[in-house]
Amino acid sequence: MSIRALNTAASGMDAQQFRLDVIANNLANAQTTAFKSSRVNFEDLMYQNFKIPGMIDNLGRLTSVGQAYGLGARVQSTEMNMTQGSFTNTGQTLDLAVAGDGFFQINDGNQFLYTRAGNFTVNANQQVVLGSATTGRFLEPAITIPQDAVQVSISADGIVSVLQAGQTQLNQIGNIQLVRFVNPQGLLATGENLYQQTSGSGNPIISNPGQDGLGTIRQNFLEASNVEPVTELVGLISTQRTFELNSQVIQVADQAWQLVNNLRRY
Repeated sequence: MSIRALNTAASGMDAQQFRLDVIANNLANAQTTAFKSSRVNFEDLMYQNFKIPGMIDNLGRLTSVGQAYGLGARVQSTEMNMTQGSFTNTGQTLDLAVAGDGFFQINDGNQFLYTRAGNFTVNANQQVVLGSATTGRFLEPAITIPQDAVQVSISADGIVSVLQAGQTQLNQIGNIQLVRFVNPQGLLATGENLYQQTSGSGNPIISNPGQDGLGTIRQNFLEASNVEPVTELVGLISTQRTFELNSQVIQVADQAWQLVNNLRRY
C-alpha cells in the first residue's frame, strides 16, 4: 500500500512542478507584447478496480458502487489563452494591434510565421519588418515605405497610404492582410512572439482586416500581454500547497513502510 502511495504522490508532485514552470513563464512574460498565457490541464491515471459497480455480491444482489483507487495524475496538455490583451498607445507609426481575431503573417525567408505583436519597423531597404530591422522577418504581403514619405497612414481595414514630400494627397502603397485559424490553440509557440502552423491549428485563413471573421487594425497601438498577475499568484499558491500535501503523503507512506519493515524483524 505504501509503495503505491509513494508513486501516486510522486506523480502529483511531478504534475505540480510542471504547472509551476508554466506559471513562472506566464509571470515572466507579464510585460511581453501580445504574449498569451498558458494553463495546465491535468488528467487522472488508470485505476485499479477490486469491485466493478453493478457486480453481483455474495447474496446475489447488484452492487451500487465498486471498490477502486487511482494511481496518480499527469499533465494532459497546456492550453494557450488566446483572449485579447489591452491596448497601449505608443504613438509609433508602425506599431499595430489587431482588434479582434487574427494574426500578422511574417515571412522569414524559409517559412511563414504568425504573431499578434505588431511592433514593426523598416530595414535599410525601407521594407517593413518585425521587431529589429536586422531580423529579416518581413511582413507578408511585403510593404515598402518610400524614402521620401513624410507620413504613413494605416487604416482599420489594412490599407497602407503615404504622404510623400512635395505632395498633398495620400497615395496607397499596399494592403496588410491578417490570418486566422480554426483552432489557434493548436499553433506551435516558437518564441520571440511567433507561432507556427501545425496540423492541429488547421490551415491559415487569409483575408483583409474586418472580413471573414478577422479583426481590424489599430495604428499607433500595441497589444499588451493577457497575463493576469493576480490569477497567476493564486495559482502559484494553490500549486505550492498541493505540492506540499503530496510531499507529506510521501513522508507518511515512507513512515508506514518503515513500520512494516520493523515489524517483520520480530
